[in-house]
Amino acid sequence: MGKFGKWIAGGLGWAFFGPIGGILGFAVGALLEESPRIQTGVRGTTTTGDFAMSLLVLMAAVMRADGAVRRSELDYVKSYLVRSFGEDSAKEALSMLRNILKQDIPVQDVCRQIQNNMNYSSRLQLLHLLYGISAADGRINEYEIRVIDNIASYMGVSSKDTDSVKNMFVPQTNASYKILEIPPSATNDEIKQAYRKMAMKYHPDKVSHLGEDFQKFANEKFKKVNEAYNNIKKERGMN
Repeated sequence: MGKFGKWIAGGLGWAFFGPIGGILGFAVGALLEESPRIQTGVRGTTTTGDFAMSLLVLMAAVMRADGAVRRSELDYVKSYLVRSFGEDSAKEALSMLRNILKQDIPVQDVCRQIQNNMNYSSRLQLLHLLYGISAADGRINEYEIRVIDNIASYMGVSSKDTDSVKNMFVPQTNASYKILEIPPSATNDEIKQAYRKMAMKYHPDKVSHLGEDFQKFANEKFKKVNEAYNNIKKERGMN
């Protein structure tokens, strides 16, 4: 069993209920039959399984953004999953993802369930992964970016935080400033203050409850904040 199967077997909490649960009932049916030890229906804090299954459902919603799922999309998602979680886990996740893609996904309802049950730092991490997957093939799909922007709004992520995370993968003018959520007119002291605030907001410890596999992506997000700060310091000649 790969990591995704183990995360489900380890226990699903709130993701077993509501719209996500309805979607997953079909997608993980075979897995549930194969592993009688799977624990379900335990409410409480977000488990790694809750987070992983929320990611798969939202990935499917993004992939269907332009009305069709192409083989090239599945290929680069598979490549991303292999790099992130290994061959066996990627195969397992892709199997579940294909089943999810066959279903209608009530995106707003799914996002509302996530907002009501997942803490803000974990929602930011979901957003980081979605933008990262969309940009993984080196091309920007406007339909996908628009859907991820909407997902961010539906999950209750602020527009500033959305722009911050998006500019880590889809850089716009003054991207480093947008990552730190400040205008280019900010003073040096304001930049230093913004950096400390963002470093605290994106610190990997904020999502330690999701396990090492997902915490490593938080490390990437943390590095992007440091890169943005260093870019601005270099540009301004700051100490």
